[in-house]
Amino acid sequence: MRTLSTPSPALIFPPNTQGFQNGRGSSTSSSSVTGETVAMVHSPPPTRLTHPLIRLASKHQKEQANVDRLPDHSMIQIFSFLPTNQLCRCARVCRRWYNLAWDPRLWRTIRLTGETINVDRALKVLTRRLCQDTPNVCLMLETVIVSGCRRLTDRGLYTIAQCCPELRRLEVSGCYNISNEAVFDVVSLCPNLEHLDVSGCSKVTCISLTREASIKLSPLHGKQISIRYLDMTDCFVLEDEGLHTIAAHCTQLTHLYLRRCVRITDEGLRYLMIYCTSIKELSVSDCRFVSDFGMREIAKLESRLRYLSIAHCGRITDVGIRYIAKYCSKLRYLNARGCEGITDHGVEYLAKNCTKLKSLDIGKCPLVSDTGLEFLALNCFNLKRLSLKSCESITGQGLQIVAANCFDLQMLNVQDCDVSVDALRFVKRHCKRCIIEHTNPAFF
Repeated sequence: MRTLSTPSPALIFPPNTQGFQNGRGSSTSSSSVTGETVAMVHSPPPTRLTHPLIRLASKHQKEQANVDRLPDHSMIQIFSFLPTNQLCRCARVCRRWYNLAWDPRLWRTIRLTGETINVDRALKVLTRRLCQDTPNVCLMLETVIVSGCRRLTDRGLYTIAQCCPELRRLEVSGCYNISNEAVFDVVSLCPNLEHLDVSGCSKVTCISLTREASIKLSPLHGKQISIRYLDMTDCFVLEDEGLHTIAAHCTQLTHLYLRRCVRITDEGLRYLMIYCTSIKELSVSDCRFVSDFGMREIAKLESRLRYLSIAHCGRITDVGIRYIAKYCSKLRYLNARGCEGITDHGVEYLAKNCTKLKSLDIGKCPLVSDTGLEFLALNCFNLKRLSLKSCESITGQGLQIVAANCFDLQMLNVQDCDVSVDALRFVKRHCKRCIIEHTNPAFF
């Protein structure tokens, strides 16, 4: 049971928000909030007044609000749907709401958004309050999402690393002020971290343990990091050497996204396949130095690989597709948009070996024609999503073959393709749930 001297919650205010109204004007404790979002500390709400004059209030004023009749467990369930800042506001309503809002079950996740929020201070105040019952550590906190909070710095991440040993998920996408050292602190002090999103953090070039952690924690987890999901999209300065370090430390990876990591080459993928043999989803879209040799390395994942994105990797041809088709027979999703070296032969290899394919994007592949679509239609009956955007060699005949065999098709993109209205209507008749994206003004 919390005592009455418990510090009040941190309140996350948007810019220029007025203070809490108490019937006599704005609270002085929040009147200084101008121009930025900050975390503020307030005393707990007072108990109900017992002055005799209160008894003269009207019957309407004395009636209990309907929401106050709800039991505690129902209130907690309602509060569980609120974002962090709104939950803090609810804690200011009355003493009962204050105690309910700080129930540990509601604080498994902290979610803060906004470019102007002073997120470093907000995290410090929130973690301090959550550490009250368990000094110095937040044992209940498992998820922190501060994506898009551009004012987040290494100081904020260090607060998380020090206070949240049970952290399992961290999302800091778009927070371009954080560095390698701060990320190293988090993965070293949060041994249970499984999900890490640092997409758009241009200063992050590697994921590794700190030197101290490598020595101290080696008996605990053999210098390995437990991360399974890692998103490093738009980490432009990531190179093969950094990827080598990541692979050596994060051997349990199952989901890895390296979109637009333009310095990655086939050599980096070779390192990755040496250590990370359990990858199910991999994206190297827009990594222009990845070629067929990289596809040969990725094919070593064999049947474990289910999702692969190689969009706009212009050095990949039918040879690379053949490696994937031969060894990754359980592939479900392939995005090869913009790989102009892929032809009908590559689509044939893919269709005959990856028969469980559900989603395929071969848009902007000008060498793919109706012949390739026929191979798809006769082998990949479970196909649900197909993108042929800007495929100049595709005609209505190829679409009709697909529609006649792939009844479960749900999305078809034929924008900028020379396809007749009759062909589109044929698709609609045979694939009734299919959403067709097109640029033919005569079809609606």
